[in-house]
Amino acid sequence: MVSPISPANRKADIKSATGPGRPKDLSKRASILEAAKRLFAREGFAGVSMDQIAAEAGVSKLTVYSHFGDKEALFRAAIQAKCEEMLPQDLFQLELRGSLRNQLKAIATAFFALITSDEAISTHRMMLTPGNTDDTLKRIFWEAGPQRTHDAFSAFLQARVDNRELDIPDVRRASEQFFTLIKGELHGRMMCGLCDKPARGDVSSHIDATVDMFLRAYGPR
Repeated sequence: MVSPISPANRKADIKSATGPGRPKDLSKRASILEAAKRLFAREGFAGVSMDQIAAEAGVSKLTVYSHFGDKEALFRAAIQAKCEEMLPQDLFQLELRGSLRNQLKAIATAFFALITSDEAISTHRMMLTPGNTDDTLKRIFWEAGPQRTHDAFSAFLQARVDNRELDIPDVRRASEQFFTLIKGELHGRMMCGLCDKPARGDVSSHIDATVDMFLRAYGPR
């Protein structure tokens, strides 16, 4: 059994292990993040210890603390990593080739795949279970996941408005509407365990219809 490390000793050990200016091992960081994503999704925040994450990643607990500082910071990083993996920032870049409709479809498809992934469904259920998480953890989750996505998409919409490709009086509200429509009833049913993942053709039809509705609502007058 690994003995607990006091906060004071942990900081001293981390300082001596990393040294001033010493670069951290990026492969170990990636392994820690992968382990954290799996364990937090499967066991919930409270059900996972830093010892478990270290063991799953094949590193020492000292290494985990060296990279992330504490469990909440690691949880935030794990949520961000999952979002960036499935909704990469370049999806929101205007420089991408293709029509506005196709770019909206690409964003919608990636978002739907993210929210219906096993990890996302498990994490959302954890957040909604009374007593599982406190307000601080809920805020961390929101800022690292949904807020990041809304901010990126709002900036994307504003740029399209500036280019006169869209006519949107409130881009923040439009962003919320877009992602709510993409979730649809299906996401709620999956959250309740009433259905499995839909067929690819059904997802494609749902996304096509939603993007067309969005463009009819906010296309140039």
